[in-house]
Formats: sequence, C-alpha cells, structure tokens
Amino acid sequence: MAEFFGGMNERSSQSVRIEDMDADVFKVMLHFIYTDRASELDEEPEMAMAMAQHLLATADRYGLDRLKLTTLALAEQHKCSLLKAKCVDFIARLPETLDTVLATEGYNHLVASCPLVLTELLIAAHGRRN
Repeated sequence: MAEFFGGMNERSSQSVRIEDMDADVFKVMLHFIYTDRASELDEEPEMAMAMAQHLLATADRYGLDRLKLTTLALAEQHKCSLLKAKCVDFIARLPETLDTVLATEGYNHLVASCPLVLTELLIAAHGRRN
C-alpha cells in the first residue's frame, strides 16, 4: 500500500520497479490476481513447492489472502508437509491474520477442498492463545 498510495516516488511514477522478487514469481502472482489460478503449482512437485514458497511470501507482502490459502490447499493436496506447516503457522500466528483469512472467499474454497486442514488451523490457533 505504501508503494502505491503513500508518499513514495512510485505514487507519481508511470512504473514501479520491483527488485526483490524473481520475475517468474511476479508473473505467476499477476496471473493469479487476474485469473484466480496458478497453474505453475500443478507442475512437478519439487518445482511446485519452490514456487509455492515464493508465492506465500509474495502473498503476504501484497495482502493476497486467497493466494495464501491456495498455497495451503496445494501443500495439503501434494503432501508437502513442511510447506503446509509453514502456511498453518503463518495463518494462525496472529489473530488479525486468522480473522482476515476466515473472512475471505478463499477460506470457503479451503473448506470445500481440504476440510482436514481446518483441524490443523484450529489446533495452531488454540496453541497460539495458550
């Protein structure tokens, strides 16, 4: 938000230079924003997991909650336990993040596609409170 709407140079510029993100990751993120799909996550598991990790960080940076949940669903479907654990931890770590996620359409997608992940989210959120 600060880059585009704050008092930074990017607000009045015709272009924004993003230097701390791989071009392929940025391209997948833009494709996801416009189509709600990231077909690169359906590729070979090793490549998909690497892309998913980058996309999770990108989703956090740009507030793309639906992309975060897509990453979690794919980690569950492709048995990427470490990535899934990172996603669950990220979502459940802060009450604000969890509340934001619960209010998204992506959450409904997660409920429909990976209902068992909800148990892990609840356990992680409960552990955060203790």
